[in-house]
Amino acid sequence: MTTQADLNIRPVFDREMLEIADYVADFNITSEEAFSTAGYVLLDAIGCAFLSLRFPECTRLLGPFVPGTTVPNGVRVPGTSYCLDPVKGAFDIGTLIRWLDYNDTWLAAEWGHPSDNLGGILAVADFVSRRNLAAGRAPLSMRDILEAMIKAHEIQGIMALENSFNRVGLDHVVLVKLATAAVATRLLGGGREEIVNVISQVWVDGQSLRTYRHAPNTGSRKSWAAGDATSRGVRLALMAMAGEPGYPSALTAKGWGFYDASFKGERFRMPQPYGSYVMENVLFKVAFPAEFHAQTAVECALRLHPHVRDRLDQVERVEIATQESAVRIISKNGPLHNPADRDHCLQYMTAAGLIFGELTADHYGDTVASDPRVDRLRAQMEVREEPSYSRDYLDPEKRSIANAVQVFFKDGSATELVEVEYPLGHRRRRSEALPLLLQKCRDNLATRLPTERSAELIELCLDRERLAAMAVNRFMELLAI
Repeated sequence: MTTQADLNIRPVFDREMLEIADYVADFNITSEEAFSTAGYVLLDAIGCAFLSLRFPECTRLLGPFVPGTTVPNGVRVPGTSYCLDPVKGAFDIGTLIRWLDYNDTWLAAEWGHPSDNLGGILAVADFVSRRNLAAGRAPLSMRDILEAMIKAHEIQGIMALENSFNRVGLDHVVLVKLATAAVATRLLGGGREEIVNVISQVWVDGQSLRTYRHAPNTGSRKSWAAGDATSRGVRLALMAMAGEPGYPSALTAKGWGFYDASFKGERFRMPQPYGSYVMENVLFKVAFPAEFHAQTAVECALRLHPHVRDRLDQVERVEIATQESAVRIISKNGPLHNPADRDHCLQYMTAAGLIFGELTADHYGDTVASDPRVDRLRAQMEVREEPSYSRDYLDPEKRSIANAVQVFFKDGSATELVEVEYPLGHRRRRSEALPLLLQKCRDNLATRLPTERSAELIELCLDRERLAAMAVNRFMELLAI
């Protein structure tokens, strides 16, 4: 009789996990540009969080699971009086930052929003700082926050360069969970062993499907999925720090590892080492709270608005040329059922720009969506992929996100073809964007904070030396109401 058994020899940890652990534990960030950009990212993300507090669909998810819960050394949630445990605090902060699709962005084979990791980073750093103070030790500094941000951006962004999770049906927030878990473990005092253990836990954890981002199921989960992912990263980090061991071949185990079970047998491709590239090249959403593949289309629409607004009833068709990614994920026909559906519809966002000459979070509400001009114009739109835009989108020297829009009228006339290759928040337009980014922050902070406190916060974030030296708990107190 023949028997079969698995050879139970414990392997060394997969190389891909060790490289991240080594980077988080030992790499020294020296890029002045990365630290400077991180200050803008922090300020922008906080502003986005404050703006989200205007929307009850978001605020109903915030606060302790059990009302009245008291948490010693608890985490402050910006714009609120909540004091929460670090896991729920990470969820609340991450959800506020992400709710309106207005924070920074990274686009490659995979896409995502690296500042989503700030939910976990701020929560853990605030918790550790308050715990340290209670024990008579020094709190963490905001430099620790900035360094963790740069490393979280780098992990999420480098992993996204040539690895497409969306093509196997998985949501990009798996990379938020990964990056948060790694840097949160470090902030909690973990070393290389704890970090590689937590990274392996991420890959065996089970990942979100993209169901909630696409027709016909688009829904509000896409607005809290990143908060959930960064929160889960914190939970796994706390478990790793409690001594929970890792799984060395979580990626490569035959049949049972992530590659075979969830990635169609493919291995990750890593075209460059981890450094500070992603923070230096991150995209800011300056002008519109809109899915980033449509940002330049909305810019085109705003330029065309003066030539179209008085002739909307004469429009025969609207042609949109875009990148393959936009065609695949945000080109939609038919009914749009909620704001989450509308802010991920290329045609809706372009129509709003052509009709109103602006695009704000309020344009995704039912009042604007019920304007008959919106759906009528959507029905007249033709979307096609422009191959050169798709190539330049993936070109590491360009990473453009191009769109072109042209409107044709029933009398045979047409507007000019308006093309925008790089959106306002792109590194190539950074000097143009930063004054507008600061105004965006002022406007967002003003929805919740007194003018004097908003000005103090902006001044602080722009003074990198003073910001870096500040205790994390003191910074979080500036954000509390």
